[in-house]
Amino acid sequence: MTSRPQAIDLGFVNAYLLETEDGFLLADTGMRSQRAGLEMALAEAGCAPGKLRLIVATHGDIDHTANCNYLRTKFHAPVAMHAGDVSMVESADWPKRKVASHSLRLMHRFMRSTGVTRRMETGFERFTPDIELVEGQTLEAYGLAATVLHIPGHTPGSIALALADGELICGDTIENRGGLHPTRIVDDEVQLSAGVERLLALDLATVYPGHGRPFSWGQFRVAYGRHRRTP
Repeated sequence: MTSRPQAIDLGFVNAYLLETEDGFLLADTGMRSQRAGLEMALAEAGCAPGKLRLIVATHGDIDHTANCNYLRTKFHAPVAMHAGDVSMVESADWPKRKVASHSLRLMHRFMRSTGVTRRMETGFERFTPDIELVEGQTLEAYGLAATVLHIPGHTPGSIALALADGELICGDTIENRGGLHPTRIVDDEVQLSAGVERLLALDLATVYPGHGRPFSWGQFRVAYGRHRRTP
């Protein structure tokens, strides 16, 4: 038995908790400032130290990995992510990427100019993941019927988790804020486009994004079709 992903709303970013027959798996961990809320959600779900079997980071950005090291220590759970983003969390160095949204660019500039970005990065707990995930790897050893999909574009090591019942935890590859669309923060546009096209070939049901509420795959198909027709 594997439950549907339980969304943990941490403000502007989501984590997802999945219950299996003998424990839990957590996808993404939010920011350090969101730690108390995350721990409260884990406790309410019955995920106590010793019951968390695996922490998966869908990619290396700080808003998804800032609590990985803390939770690994407290819950005695290994951290897994793709090798493409390991350098980010080992060195606390996040490369600059193209920001396609004007509002996001303004927000990033404000955060840099006011020192918010520097303070967030200074407090980051660096870590080396215990497990490096690869394309096609299953998580059955941790009680979860899920397959790792390597979908670079947002970051080199971005992954998605395809669950056996057609649900998808997609990290930041697709967002649901300001509409349904591929991420507007891009490392490689060609790879991102290819990754989205690859997902479109799958028989998916519900998608659980890193930002915004879950949505049906049919909704995204319609929205993306409009996007492709827009000059």
